[in-house]
Amino acid sequence: MLNKIKVDQRLLEQNQRLLQHLNTSCLNKRQVQQLLSEIFGYQLDDSNQFLLPFYSDYGRNIKLGKNVSVSCNVMMADKAGIKIGDDVEIGSGTSLLTVDGDQQGPIIIDSGVRMGGNVIVLPNVHIGDHAVISAGSIVAHDIQAKERILQGGN
Repeated sequence: MLNKIKVDQRLLEQNQRLLQHLNTSCLNKRQVQQLLSEIFGYQLDDSNQFLLPFYSDYGRNIKLGKNVSVSCNVMMADKAGIKIGDDVEIGSGTSLLTVDGDQQGPIIIDSGVRMGGNVIVLPNVHIGDHAVISAGSIVAHDIQAKERILQGGN
């Protein structure tokens, strides 16, 4: 049976308020970086770029390297933790899901990874350095360094 991840209702509500402000206000880059830093609970590196809207559960369980590019409509369901290395590109509509049905576990994305749009990454997945995952892929298992996943691959 799945061990339930404890829900911190206060943190969840705070994150939802911050995301609402982030995604519905007219903000400059500095203001976006500041709100994202509040969501993540640490100072976001200036080299990181987010296109809005952006979504997460808690935000505090997301750790980003430098020069991370996140396109619009990305969801990071971070209850079990998400770690993203340097020089990573995440395409629009991508979902990083650390909890899915009866599965839960962290997602680790190493440096130099390129992900196309509408990729779904499921719990307990480690994506190795410089892997390339094309649009529409569902990633249900670990991906080796420099591996290429074609559309629909898993």
